[in-house]
Amino acid sequence: MNLHALRLFYTVAKLGSVTRAADELRISQPAVTKQIKQFEKDISTTLFVPRNRRIQLTDAGEILAEQAEKLFSLERQMEAYLKDYALGKTGTIRLAATYLPANFLIPAWAAQFKKEHEDVEMMITTMNSREAFNQLIHFEADVAVFGGGKDEQETDLIHWDELFQDELWFVVPKGHPFANKEISLEEMVTVPFIMREEGSSTRERLFALCKTYHVKAPKISLQFSGLNESIRAVLAGYGAIFISSLVVRDLVEKGELSQVYVKGVQLKNSIAIWTRKGEVLTPAVQSFVDLVKSSTHV
Repeated sequence: MNLHALRLFYTVAKLGSVTRAADELRISQPAVTKQIKQFEKDISTTLFVPRNRRIQLTDAGEILAEQAEKLFSLERQMEAYLKDYALGKTGTIRLAATYLPANFLIPAWAAQFKKEHEDVEMMITTMNSREAFNQLIHFEADVAVFGGGKDEQETDLIHWDELFQDELWFVVPKGHPFANKEISLEEMVTVPFIMREEGSSTRERLFALCKTYHVKAPKISLQFSGLNESIRAVLAGYGAIFISSLVVRDLVEKGELSQVYVKGVQLKNSIAIWTRKGEVLTPAVQSFVDLVKSSTHV
């Protein structure tokens, strides 16, 4: 079926006049009449009949006009969707993030983003750094936010943009013998540690630190899949954690936890946003990435 002819027919049917249709379509009245007659011939169906100097739809014309209304309404919806998609106002964002950004950063970013992109579906999953990295390279996530650095995730498959840096602290319960003191790394690792599972960037950073200083790695006495559980265990009075300052700063300032200062050790933790290298992001994902970068002044 000739869609151009169908649109012309629909316009005449909607306006009830060849003249008015010709004006709206900006073509001559004879051209409209000619194309309608050709359309009727092509589909072997009479669509209009003359009546009192006007035209009237036949039964077949009435039905076709109703179907054409549905078709062109769907076309308008598709055009609106594509326009919104191009502006990043619709679509889906699958975001993989580690505990720190998922709990302290992403809620504010997501809320700000949704204010202007209400129809974009966001699926945010919290996991460790290795899992977030793997989800990204296996196309299970569109973008990832986690700590670490380029050297820890050597690959030509992903692009890395640092958002900001925070410090990594050794933290113990209040009243611990090492609380607020400066000690050696050898002394620090004598304390039983509470840590995340393998794949956690801070766990890997601690083990790498011990290897660099030729110090035996600490004993992992408790292992949790969530960082919050690790913090609660230390709050309950047991062990030590190696953790981002952003996560525990308030608890340290309130005196509920205590920092330990390890001689010669000052580590920074880079929080970065990761995407697949060379990939053109969907408008929605690109809009979110741009918002995150502007929020952290990258």
